[in-house]
Amino acid sequence: MTQRVELATVMDRLAVNDLVTEYAVAVDDGEWAAYRGLFTSDGRADYRSAGGIEGDAERVAAWLAESLDLFAMRQHLIVNRQVRFGILEHDTGDTARVRADYLNPMRFAGPGGSAAPDLVCGGRYEFGVLRTTDGWRLRGVVVEEKWRRLPTSGPGAP
Repeated sequence: MTQRVELATVMDRLAVNDLVTEYAVAVDDGEWAAYRGLFTSDGRADYRSAGGIEGDAERVAAWLAESLDLFAMRQHLIVNRQVRFGILEHDTGDTARVRADYLNPMRFAGPGGSAAPDLVCGGRYEFGVLRTTDGWRLRGVVVEEKWRRLPTSGPGAP
């Protein structure tokens, strides 16, 4: 591998890493236009394992906006990121697959802004990423929720 190729690979890895971080920040901050802008025009997301929906980025953003309105605070921690280039559809490096674990603490919105219990969940993301003329974009996001700790009282308690 030449130094030029190695540098390009490092730059791509950094850009893909930034895209995953932008995804987490958009969801946590409720920036739904930014969320939609992270996807390709045919990009899809699948949140069914976490009790959600599967669909195009527009539909999923609307569902997330409504569903996450229950929470006064959200914070994604996306870790153990594994990035593999060029494995989607046997291409030459303009795609990537990112597999990453997540921890997602969220605080329910209490009545009148009061403190409310937390919901914490964790699992794994599978991101399909495509290089476009606008940079790297999400082609697909699949959430595999592996566990969830529910509050024992207050909003969201069983």
